Amino acid sequence: MKKTTLLFLLLTDCLLVAAQPVAGVATASGATAQVVRDGERERINTQRARLDAGFTAEDIACYKKFLTNQCLAEVKVRRDAVMADFRRQEISLNQQERKEKGAEQMRKTEEKSSAEKQQEVADKRATALKDNEARLELEKQKVADRASMQSNEKSNTDAAANRLKDSLQKVDSRKSKQTASAEEVQKFNQRLEKAKERQARYERDLANQTKPPANPLPKPQ
Repeated sequence: MKKTTLLFLLLTDCLLVAAQPVAGVATASGATAQVVRDGERERINTQRARLDAGFTAEDIACYKKFLTNQCLAEVKVRRDAVMADFRRQEISLNQQERKEKGAEQMRKTEEKSSAEKQQEVADKRATALKDNEARLELEKQKVADRASMQSNEKSNTDAAANRLKDSLQKVDSRKSKQTASAEEVQKFNQRLEKAKERQARYERDLANQTKPPANPLPKPQ
């Protein structure tokens, strides 16, 4: 009888210990929380094995009693309560572990997403800078091309102006030559006319000199 009473008190004390909430897990995090959870699981398994052995001893003691079935039923009720509390603690530990792993996975995902976003922003910035440099280089090339084109146009214009000037000078030279030639022709014609006039006077003078003398006038009677 005393042995059974002591066993019952031991089981009751263990039940109270098992019913206590999992300590230190809720406030810990990361590797520390995992160490605490592993310690709690080891404690639960140790207490479960010890209490299960005690309940088995009670079951054996029940067979020595007159009301065996009633005794076994009472032991079963206590066993189920203790084992249910152990199961509750294990579920709590598993939930905390899943929650922490989920939070850790979310943190890693956010870090990865943040890193990817940062890389994406950096890539976009680099692409924008590269595009801007390309646009500036293109504008610089366009300015150089326009300057070269304007220079070529000026050279072509100057060359055309020089050609036109040469042409005008040649035209003026030809006009001057033509004018000089016309004046020379006019002077030649004038000299020719004068020569003709002199020749005509000479011929008249010569004719007058070679004409026979006129008959003398009759003598007066």
